[in-house]
Amino acid sequence: MMRELWKSLLWPFSLLFRLGVWIRLLLYRWGIFKQQRLDGIVVSVGNLTAGGTGKTPMVIWLASQLASAGQKVAVLTRGYRSVELPADLDPEKKARQVSDEVVVMESHLGDRVPIGIGKDRYRAGRELEQKGVKWFVLDDGFQHLHLARDADVVLVDGIDPFGGGLLLPAGKLREPISSLRRADVVVITRTDSDPLLEKELRRRTAAPIFYAQTELLNLMRVFPGAPRQANDRERGANFYAFCATGNPAAFFGDLNRWGLAVAGTAQFPDHYRFTQRRINELEQFAEEMGAKAMICTEKDLLNLGGLKFSKFPVFSCRIAMRPADPAGLWKTLVEIIERRRGKPV
Repeated sequence: MMRELWKSLLWPFSLLFRLGVWIRLLLYRWGIFKQQRLDGIVVSVGNLTAGGTGKTPMVIWLASQLASAGQKVAVLTRGYRSVELPADLDPEKKARQVSDEVVVMESHLGDRVPIGIGKDRYRAGRELEQKGVKWFVLDDGFQHLHLARDADVVLVDGIDPFGGGLLLPAGKLREPISSLRRADVVVITRTDSDPLLEKELRRRTAAPIFYAQTELLNLMRVFPGAPRQANDRERGANFYAFCATGNPAAFFGDLNRWGLAVAGTAQFPDHYRFTQRRINELEQFAEEMGAKAMICTEKDLLNLGGLKFSKFPVFSCRIAMRPADPAGLWKTLVEIIERRRGKPV
């Protein structure tokens, strides 16, 4: 009841937000706002809703595919809500300002794929082109119209596809559902099949539709001691799950799908910076629920730096995005890029 009342109060602001989005799109369409184009190939990965569709794992998958094929590839990202990264969590072993998504990307991509970070992704891309980069994966790029792209991959969460159907701030939509007509490829995440959602999408886009699921690569014990892979006994623990992501329900659902026992859950706003007091409260909740360990997402680790867990070991989930038809998805993207550029890539 309270949630619906809150939505009603915010609805007028959603109308203003929609007007702003519409005006901005028109300004780009009419050429008043100019797009900038890199020499290299740009593949954008984005969505319609605020967080939680699996953008970061999909960016990692695409960049990994290109790197494995011998292409010089980089990721371009804004680095949203960067914070001071403690040296004990940093592979480079030095304190620096970085976002949680960037830390996850670096962890998976290593030295194979450089990451250009900054609000001006065109400038970051130009600097990387000077180093020989030919392909760019644009993270969270669907609304970043300033940078021209050769293909737009739009992710739709199978659990909560349209964020309640309302634009921010009353709902989770960042632009109207009709904007799907700009998509070149749509990927429905966190499900293998959803004919009803496909039918709904077909009303708004002619883009090819694919599916992808998150896969648990490793369950890592991160506290106490040095990070290490969990053993079979630890994987069988009763976990108290907590996270600060755009779609907490998706994480909790994944835990059940992966066969991990969950005693209770707690969710926080995306990019939430935990405090010691909050950790103490979570440990108390976990104890009351009969949990034997705590578990969070890989992304949450940055926001736990320097905090102490005194009652429970803490584990994180190292995940990957696995398209149901990776060869078909890649072939479709290449065809789109070649058609748009008018030459083989």
